[in-house]
Parts: sequence; structure tokens; C-alpha cells
Amino acid sequence: MKSLEANKTKASSLVTFVLLTFCILWTLPTIGILVTSFRTADAASSTGWWKAFADIKSFTLDNYNQVLFGQRFNVGNATGTSTVRGATMLSAFLSSITVTLPSVIIPILIAAAAAYGFAWLSFKGRNVLFAAIIALLVVPLQISLIPILRDYNKIGLNGSYLGIWLAHTGFGLPLATYMMYNYISSLPRSILESAFLDGSSHFTTFVRLILPLSAPAIASFAIFQFIWVWNDMLVSLVFLSGAGQKLQVVTVRLMNMAGTRGTDWHLLTAGAFVSMLLPLGVFLGLQKFFVRGLLAGSVKG
Repeated sequence: MKSLEANKTKASSLVTFVLLTFCILWTLPTIGILVTSFRTADAASSTGWWKAFADIKSFTLDNYNQVLFGQRFNVGNATGTSTVRGATMLSAFLSSITVTLPSVIIPILIAAAAAYGFAWLSFKGRNVLFAAIIALLVVPLQISLIPILRDYNKIGLNGSYLGIWLAHTGFGLPLATYMMYNYISSLPRSILESAFLDGSSHFTTFVRLILPLSAPAIASFAIFQFIWVWNDMLVSLVFLSGAGQKLQVVTVRLMNMAGTRGTDWHLLTAGAFVSMLLPLGVFLGLQKFFVRGLLAGSVKG
């Protein structure tokens, strides 16, 4: 008996050691990026981040100052050379928020209503239509970008917030419908029957009963959709390129920051940490619903 307990203790210690090792290896690059974000351009390009602590003078907050309030460039003119500031990350933040919030809220509302219909309403072709929606999960979004862009150019939606809201809504609806259906279909039927006996319509039941009870599933999808839209560069680059710099989102601004003016990795690392603050806050704020939403529908009864 003692030997069995000793073996279990050894096995548990080994698993803990392996997991801890993986966590350290996974975290080291993040630590390196964080350290580089506080180093000067010369220090970041000349030595590795692990040597940064040998020269404390190489640490600076100027990288974050340039990222948030505009990157400084030397521009030559007839009277000499002057220093100007480029586009700021703050404007890109506002643009990303404007793109992300509607792109999260709109598919949640549509998918929740669709999931309610698939779960509790009987109509002809329900199973076929639901299977078609789920099949869209395997369709790569890249193959639809060019056809949608052509249609947007014809109707004047390219380079507008409405266009990218509709694009993200369409790309996110299949997953949202699937997740919401799993959760809503697992709710006890007696709850809905009681509501109908009290004279509630389908709309009233959906708004006052189903949506509040579906908070875990809504929060889970909101986390996925928010992080995906916030970190997206391809869709934003395609559908907002016609608007120029004024509608650039965070990811596109970071790309330009590192690409158009050279490999300014010290600024790119600072911008990366600035851009991750809001998604991290969203995840921490909704994490208590996350696991419940992911397990939605896995156990019934």
C-alpha cells in the first residue's frame, strides 16, 4: 500500500515537473519580448534580451511613448531636417474597438435567435439547414475574400466599417450558431413550457429567458470572436484598405510600423504588448463563464 502511494506521488511529481518545464519554455519568449520593448533601438539590435540586465541604462520608456503618441521620423526639406511624428497607436485602438464590438454583438444576437429556432421550433428542412450551417465551419474564409470584395466595390461598401462588420458577422455566424445551439438545446424544456403557459410569446421567451440563461455560451463565443477580430489583419487589410490610414486597425498599424520604416523591432514589441491589454482584460473579465460555455451540451439530464 505504501509503495503504491509512493509511486503515485512520484508520478504526480513527474507530471508537475514536466508541466512546469513546458510553462517556463512557453513563457520565455514572452519575457524576451517584454524586455525588448523597454530597450533602446541600438541595444535591441546589438545584443540579446538576456544580456539586457547587464546594462540598465539601455532601458527606456521611449518605445511606448512612440507607439502611443506617434513614431518620430527625420524629414528633410529646403530649410534642413525636421522631426515629425507619424500615426499614433491610439487612433488605431479606436478603430479596432469600432470594428470589434459590433463584430461581436451582431453575430451573437443573430446566432442566438437562430439557435433558439433550431433547438425549440419545428419547421420544414430544419435539420438540412442546420447541417448546411455547420458545414460552413470547414470553408476557409480566404476563398470568399475576393468575391465579397468585388461585391463591396460594386455597392460602395469597401473601405467602410459597415462592410467589415458584415464580413466578420458572416465569418463568425457558423461557429456562433453551433455553440449557442449546444447550450440552448440543453436547457430544460419545462422552463419554456412554463413561460408559454404564462402567455409569453417566442420573442418574449427568447429575450427575457433564453438570453439571460445563455450567458455562459454567449461569453465563450464573445471571447473567441473578440480575440479573433481584434488580432485579425487579413480581413481588415482587405476590406479597409480603401479608407487609407484613418481606419487602420491595431494589427495593420503594427505591420506598417515594422515594415515601412525598417525593422524597428523595439517598437514592434512595445506595440504588441499595448495591443494585448484589451483582449487580456476581456478574457479575464469573462473567464468564469468560459469553461461552462465550452462544456455546453456535453452533459444532459
